[in-house]
Parts: sequence; C-alpha cells; structure tokens
Amino acid sequence: MINTLHVEERTLFKKLDINLIIVILALNVIGLINLYSATHGPTSTDVASLFIQQFVWLAVGWTIFLVVTLVDYAIVTRIALIVYILNFGAIVYVTFFGKVALGAQRWIDLGFFRYQPSETMKLALIMLMAKILSTRSSLGSGMGFKEMFVPLLVLGVPFAFVVEQPDLGTAMMLAAIGGSMLIFAKIKRIIIASLVVLGIIALPVAWKFVLHDYQKNRVLTFLSPTNDPRGTGYNSIQSKIAVGSGRFFGKGFMKGTQSQLEFLPERHTDFIYSVLSEEHGFVGSLAVVGLFCFLFLTGVRVAMNARDKFGALLTVGVLCYVFWHMFVNIGMVIGLLPIVGVPLPLLSYGGSSMLTTMAGMGLISSVAYRRYLF
Repeated sequence: MINTLHVEERTLFKKLDINLIIVILALNVIGLINLYSATHGPTSTDVASLFIQQFVWLAVGWTIFLVVTLVDYAIVTRIALIVYILNFGAIVYVTFFGKVALGAQRWIDLGFFRYQPSETMKLALIMLMAKILSTRSSLGSGMGFKEMFVPLLVLGVPFAFVVEQPDLGTAMMLAAIGGSMLIFAKIKRIIIASLVVLGIIALPVAWKFVLHDYQKNRVLTFLSPTNDPRGTGYNSIQSKIAVGSGRFFGKGFMKGTQSQLEFLPERHTDFIYSVLSEEHGFVGSLAVVGLFCFLFLTGVRVAMNARDKFGALLTVGVLCYVFWHMFVNIGMVIGLLPIVGVPLPLLSYGGSSMLTTMAGMGLISSVAYRRYLF
C-alpha cells in the first residue's frame, strides 16, 4: 500500500511541467523583491500592507494554479459559456454601479478586495473562444466571415462595454488576445486585409467620437512628452529617467532615486518595470525579459504537445494574454508606446491581475499535465 502511494506521488510529480513552475516562481520572487523596494522608500506610509497583500495574493494564486492543474481542462468546455456570462454580467454591473477610481468606473468594492471584472473577462474570453474555435475547421484557406461571426461577437460585446467604462487599455488587451487567437486558428487573408483597412478607417472616427480627452492627451504626450513635462508628460518622462539612470548594472537594491523619492508614479503597479530597470540596470531588465521568453517557449512546447486542438488553443490564448501585457507594459515604460493602465504579469501589484494570471498559468499546466494520457 505504501509503495503504491509512493509510485502515485512520483507519477504526479513527473506529470507536472517543472520548467513552467520554476519560471513562474522566479518571476514571482523577482516581483516580490521589486515590490518591496518600490514600496519601502523613506516617504512611504502604507508599504507593509501592500507587500503583505501581494504575498497573500501570491499564496492564493498558487493554490488556484495547483487546483486548476489537477482538474482536467476538458471541464472548461462545459463551464466556458457560464464563466463568460457571469463575467459579462459583472462588467455590466460595474458600468452602472461600480467603484470610481482614477477617473474610471472599473471595480466592484467587496470590502476586503476590489474586484475588476474586465481583468477576469480576459480569461473568460480565452476559454470561450478556445471552445468555439476548436470546433472550426482550419483546412483550406481558413475561416470566412460566416465562421468568424460568433467569435467576433463574443469578443466585440465586452470590448464595447470596457471602452465605455472607460478603460481603453484593457479593451485593447481584449482585442489583441482575441485577434491573436483568431489568427492562430487561421482565417482567410482577405479578411485580415479587410480588418486592417477597416481599422485604419476607424482611427479618425474613434479619435473624434470615441476617445475621451485624457486618452487623446496620452497619445499626444507619447508623440511629444516634453510639451507638458509637469502635466500629461510627467509619467513618461520620469519613467524614462528611471530606466536610463539604471545604466548597465543598476543603482542597487532600494537605491533608485526615482522610485525611493517617489518621483516615479504608480511604481508598484504599472511602472514596476521602471523600478527594476533603475535598480538592476540593463542586466536585470534583460534577465526578466529572458524569463518571459523562456515562459513563452515552454508554453509553445505545451501547445504543440497538447492532446487536442482545444488544449492547444487554450494554451495559446493564455500565452497571448501574458505576451501582450508584457509587450505593452514594457513598451510604455521605456517610451515606445503611449501610457496605458496595463500591469506587468506576475510582477505588478494587484489581486485581480495576479489571480487571473495564475489561473491562466494553471490552465497551461493542466494541458501539460495531460499530455501523457495518450
């Protein structure tokens, strides 16, 4: 009996993708170290609570990761629509009754936790689109407008509501994730060309009738941040100063002047990578990018070895979620993209983002765990 239990334990351990676990854990540890520095400056007041809260979110996140890993991901096909509807209902609720912060209405105040439905909608969208696209045939030239109608509807409805909140950054993340999954599932080239043309045509319309003044200012600031260095250009300028001042090896742990003296805004959330770059320089910044690259390569290997198309699409969707967040966040802090409220996965402070990301990692782990079944 005891020998049987030992064999089962060894089998369980063998099925886990250790590479995936190690790279996630490495990013978590770097995130905690970075967060400690970002929130323990000489003028900080609420640091202990932020660091402890993030530690709690990590503990809960890893619990979710392990639970999702052990549950067969096939169950997602049965609950995807329910999860999507519940998330969409929460987004509708937020639109009318949500908590307003930083000029946007995005959160539901649960007392102990501010829940952001648009964040978990990203994962719900991945689950439902993976279910829908796994039933579409990728033979021939790819899907046409008829096959794409339902996936585009599933993507477009929450996109419109999130834009209305207003949260253009999250809305663009939804579009990027959904669009990437559609391209992976294969669509006709004429449709891709048509969507590109429509997007170009829609830009001036969106600028005139959709974007709010502060969103337009972000774009104008991105093009010329020095026009208003103490106003709309402040965040971008301070972030680039922090990144550049780190040079090759950085200033050292808790020695970054931009972060420690609080010149750098939102340094524990959106600009956490700026803190990393200032204190650990080009070497530390490149190491984090390298870890993300390793995470993507591990995920691609899992997708290639998945037992079915649904598992592959599920994995690709989560990888797209992490990639676009990383790409936009790092791009904005180094001045290559406009400033938007997009966190850096596994490193930025925040409960909704951390739990959603760890649940997504759990889905990839679940797919990897079951590659041995056949």
